[in-house]
Amino acid sequence: MRPAPFTFRDPRTQPLPDTDEFRRALASDWGPVDRTATVAPGAAAAAARHRADLGAELPGRTLVIASGRAKVRANDTEFDFRPDSDFVWLTSCLAEAAVLIMRPAAGAHDAVLYLPEPIGPGTPGFSADPLRGELWIGPAAGLAEWSAALDLPVRSIDELPGALDALPADAWLAGADEPAIGDRFVRPAELAIALSAAKLVKDDWEIAQLRDAVDATVGGFRAVVAELPAAMDFGGERWLQATFERHARTFGNGVGYSTIVGSGAHAPTLHWTRCDGPVRAGEVVLIDAGVEARTLYTADVTRTLPADGTYTPAQREVHALVERAHREALAQVRPGKTFRDMRSTAYEWIATGLHELGILRVSVDEAMSPTGQQHRRYLPSGTGHHLGLDVHDCARIGDERYLDDPLRPGAVLTVEPGLYFQANDLTVPPELRGIGVRIEDDVLVTPSGNEVLSAALPSDAAGIEAWMRG
Repeated sequence: MRPAPFTFRDPRTQPLPDTDEFRRALASDWGPVDRTATVAPGAAAAAARHRADLGAELPGRTLVIASGRAKVRANDTEFDFRPDSDFVWLTSCLAEAAVLIMRPAAGAHDAVLYLPEPIGPGTPGFSADPLRGELWIGPAAGLAEWSAALDLPVRSIDELPGALDALPADAWLAGADEPAIGDRFVRPAELAIALSAAKLVKDDWEIAQLRDAVDATVGGFRAVVAELPAAMDFGGERWLQATFERHARTFGNGVGYSTIVGSGAHAPTLHWTRCDGPVRAGEVVLIDAGVEARTLYTADVTRTLPADGTYTPAQREVHALVERAHREALAQVRPGKTFRDMRSTAYEWIATGLHELGILRVSVDEAMSPTGQQHRRYLPSGTGHHLGLDVHDCARIGDERYLDDPLRPGAVLTVEPGLYFQANDLTVPPELRGIGVRIEDDVLVTPSGNEVLSAALPSDAAGIEAWMRG
């Protein structure tokens, strides 16, 4: 005899009755709720400018951009939803499963946003959908509220199939993968490049969002420093990671990327996000962290701190070499210079420092040649990147333009040279093994040079020690 087929029932929805009578009882006698669509001041106008800029670059093209859907974390749980950055840049909308359609019109593009309607009282999912039903997650903004907040026509996602059917077959698709449209239109490289290129220079509103994110990040570093004694006493790296992430969630949307906290021998590990080691006096703690603002623009800052407030002579020596590379690279960030100028300068001064330490066993010129690059053993990463809605913004523009287009006022990038001496690297003197130092600042290109947005955090060893004391 065959066993009865297994029927899955979500334990969170039990024991609610699955009957018409119960659903009728649940559908009525609910008072009004707040369905305000939360949009930052100036966000709708900024998104309208961005749509106009993109449309001007792609006249005659029909564009479809999707926000995406929450990803499964495990079994029947999901990660918190974070919409696709291109979609946010064009709409300032943070809704899940949303689709923007931009159709060419006379001299511009007409834009319509398609959104899921709230799953409120009277709908089947109100009590039956534990992930999106309002009985479970609370009220959501309605279509009219979103339309008013975004100054954009908003229609029900139920109308999307008909709208897609009316589009030309050569419409271009961007944004997150979306099952309803992923097989219908192409994702051309031209659209990805155009979106990246359009973000290379931030407008005033975007720069204000990045300032807010950087300021919140500076506050997060202050919170981390205050918890260093607790981390040395019992909490370790994870205590510091959680301290920053609590701060980021309180003063922003959360973190812009996985927080790196590497203490002692973990400091040279570029992406030490496990954060499961101890924090000990006499060691440095490398912290790479950024608050993502509620508008989803993110900061990205790194400091390498002495756990007990004072660098050892060896740590100070390595830090000084990175400081020099950092200063020289910053001097290359100005209009007319290129990203490559900044990167090459940082690498050259790192190679010079390694040569002075006796670690680089070839000349600096040989190391800097395309066939050399011996210094990259101790600095395998890049030395910066553009910054915006994505921590690595504008990444799809292509290496040639990314590296060699002249920097323009309004560009925002990081400058982050470092030296990473692994604990088991036998090419390094024993007293330097296990020391990792990175200095990373967020930098705005101005008409006359640059502004270090994260300058409230000192970057020199003496300044860091003084800052930590008070």
